[in-house]
Amino acid sequence: MKIIHVITGLSDGGAEDVLYRLCSNDHLNTHIVVSLMDKGKYGPLLHEEGITVHWLNMPQGRVTISGMVKLYRLIRSLKPDVVQTWMYHADLVGGVLARLAGVSRVFWGIHNSTLEPGKSRRSTIAVAHLNTYLSRWIPVGIVCCAERAREVHRTLGFAVGKLLVISNGYDLNIFKPDTTARLRLRAGWGVGHDVPLLGMVGRFDPLKDHENLLRALARIKQADISFRCVLVGRGLSAANAQLVSWLEQYGLRNEVLLLGQRSDVPAVMNALDLHVLSSSCEAFPNVVAEAMACGTPCVTTDVGDAAFMVGDTGWVTLPSDAVQLAGAIESALTARGDVADWQVRCEAARMRVIEHFSLEKMVAAYHAVWESDDEE
Repeated sequence: MKIIHVITGLSDGGAEDVLYRLCSNDHLNTHIVVSLMDKGKYGPLLHEEGITVHWLNMPQGRVTISGMVKLYRLIRSLKPDVVQTWMYHADLVGGVLARLAGVSRVFWGIHNSTLEPGKSRRSTIAVAHLNTYLSRWIPVGIVCCAERAREVHRTLGFAVGKLLVISNGYDLNIFKPDTTARLRLRAGWGVGHDVPLLGMVGRFDPLKDHENLLRALARIKQADISFRCVLVGRGLSAANAQLVSWLEQYGLRNEVLLLGQRSDVPAVMNALDLHVLSSSCEAFPNVVAEAMACGTPCVTTDVGDAAFMVGDTGWVTLPSDAVQLAGAIESALTARGDVADWQVRCEAARMRVIEHFSLEKMVAAYHAVWESDDEE
């Protein structure tokens, strides 16, 4: 089949990464990607995989007439079998224009599980509420990346019978245990084998709640527990004045390394003893599964499907509760002291990803949706 994917943008994000993995690992169908904004991070990466990418250069949060005309003409000329859209704005714009262009098999994609004033943009909330009404007519199916996302959107009023879940999938040949990478990175960071190394991978964003993590780490330090922590992602560098002021405020300048955005995330996950996710909002946090696939146990806040992802291999706490988060981290570091049991936990974490979140399972699930006989 010929599949056109319409996505809001191709910057560094979870949905964008899933789109990249899906297109570059599905060799049975022809994939064409259209970004409403620019080519971002993933445009060139998709091009390297032989996937055609178009970008419409619409400003963030705005729709232009010229961009909509270009998208309509593109869909009309390419005559796809399926249009798969990704995220609210693309669901709205891509879904409506695909229908107008004569495509009946339109599938929306939802990669968000929280819509709250102050946390989500007003325009995002407005578009999501508009989509609740259009969901009855535009898409044949609505793919949610998490059970929590399906439940939230069912409550919002999306067409219940069209909501389905396809969990994100991960390339287990890339995210795997790697002792060489572990030793190399830890040596480069000056972290000895016996020093517990924590880390969080994720851009600097209010929803990631890095301050909650730092509050928890301050409590760990006050308990006289030795550790180091690396923060990896866009905006997590010494140039971030807010972040640096928090490190000063909580007395963590010597414990926390700011590494910024990196391209060697599998190696980073291997270097860690424990990955900590402090987010106040997620749908299906990729970094949790990526860490687990590398055999790194996780502490996570109870956001989206994170609790289901870790199962009994990790620790789950309430969001925005530094006391609970600190307690979970301390419990994990205590468990690390039993080398044999810790190794069993590490192996169980990877096995859980193999059983539930492999790339092959995700690709097969999308195939089943696109090839289904369900029509309006």
